[in-house]
Amino acid sequence: MAVHYLRIKNRSGHAQTFQCHGYNGNKDLTIAANSQANIEAKDGTSGAIIAVHDGVIGEQCEITKAGWNGNDTIDISNIVGAGGNMTCQQVGDPPGKFKGHETFMQACNKAWHALSQQKRDQLKGHVTLDGKGNVKRIGAPKEFQPLEQFVRTFANGRTYIGVGSWAGGKGNPEDDKQSSAGKGSKDILIVCSDNNAAPDPSKPFTGQTLQAQGFAAASVGEEDNNDNAQAPLVQSRAVEDPKEEAEAAPANGAEEEQTFSAAAAAAALGPAIQLTNKSAKKHRYYFYNNYWNGNGEAGANFDHPLKDVEVAPNATVFVPLKPEFKGRVQRGNEIPATWGEFQVKAANDGKAHGDISLQQGCDGAATVASTDGTNVSNGFTQDIVKGAPAAALDKKPKSGEKVLASTESNWIHPGGNQAAVDYEYKVLGHGKAYIKGGSGVPDVASKNNCLHFTFYVVN
Repeated sequence: MAVHYLRIKNRSGHAQTFQCHGYNGNKDLTIAANSQANIEAKDGTSGAIIAVHDGVIGEQCEITKAGWNGNDTIDISNIVGAGGNMTCQQVGDPPGKFKGHETFMQACNKAWHALSQQKRDQLKGHVTLDGKGNVKRIGAPKEFQPLEQFVRTFANGRTYIGVGSWAGGKGNPEDDKQSSAGKGSKDILIVCSDNNAAPDPSKPFTGQTLQAQGFAAASVGEEDNNDNAQAPLVQSRAVEDPKEEAEAAPANGAEEEQTFSAAAAAAALGPAIQLTNKSAKKHRYYFYNNYWNGNGEAGANFDHPLKDVEVAPNATVFVPLKPEFKGRVQRGNEIPATWGEFQVKAANDGKAHGDISLQQGCDGAATVASTDGTNVSNGFTQDIVKGAPAAALDKKPKSGEKVLASTESNWIHPGGNQAAVDYEYKVLGHGKAYIKGGSGVPDVASKNNCLHFTFYVVN
């Protein structure tokens, strides 16, 4: 049986004690300031190295040596709390390819100070502060759902955070993603620090993360009485290239980039739309609230957008909206255009509902998906403008962009374009998007009041 080692570095300016489960004879280990200890980790063993702060356990590295197919599985977990920063990686991996949030406590403190007093009161007893009012330690996210939600606003996808099984749920997929196996069996490097715990502090984290504003952003749109106000956006990085590097993590107390998954952003922001621009160019998207709604009909708004957002190529933004929003999002402010129709919170079931509509034209494919873990989606991804018969085509009045014509009557083309109707039914069928009025197109519902619209644009 091969023998490897856990190389545990304490980069803090004080001695650090660890509980050792499954290793070191299950005896506690104390490592002096700025020192390292090596302990055996034979293939086939498993356990955890858990940091202890003021007698309370916190962040931990969970290890299985040479498990499935002979590969190591390691992750950093904060399910029982945190009082410091911890990362881990197989020795020999690139310095930016590590598990854990290298400045977890600094991100936590920043997020804490951004909270409203109401949110802080909700977390009372689960967050311990020092004499200056900064976060010293947090309790176990697995035991308190609001704490889990708070931690996900700054560390989701970077550590294992909570059981996520509130009210019978199945857990959060972002936790499992960062717990993926490595390659082969190697020594494991574990770094602990009060400051930057990255294996090499000069090398930034290179995983796929989403930028985010603080947890407090969830309440901004709801408190703003100006319907046309620009609520704060959460802008993602383009995640097409996993090698793209994030900003280098700073030292203690510095401003830093936070991380956010799609599910976490939806949970933290509350009523919102996740919007992806699946194209090679930046585009601006417009949100139109209906003029009126009733009896299954709506008064479409063509000329007074509520807000608009610019989305970078292959990037995603989260757009907070009020629960009563009923309308659409489209690329640009001209029709004919593909519509993402939706309401944020339906009166009958309290869920967000949405669909894709081509009734006022088609300027590219689009999909709509739930973000509550139900994995429901609809729409289409193929380019149906290319190859369409000339009789079905139209142009946008200002840009001159070639699009499929409106299928329903409007002031541009009274009666609609029958050639576009026939062509779209031929290539899409009846269940992916509304082509003519009526019913028959399954909508997508999301109980967390956040839908994900993706627009595919041929540039």
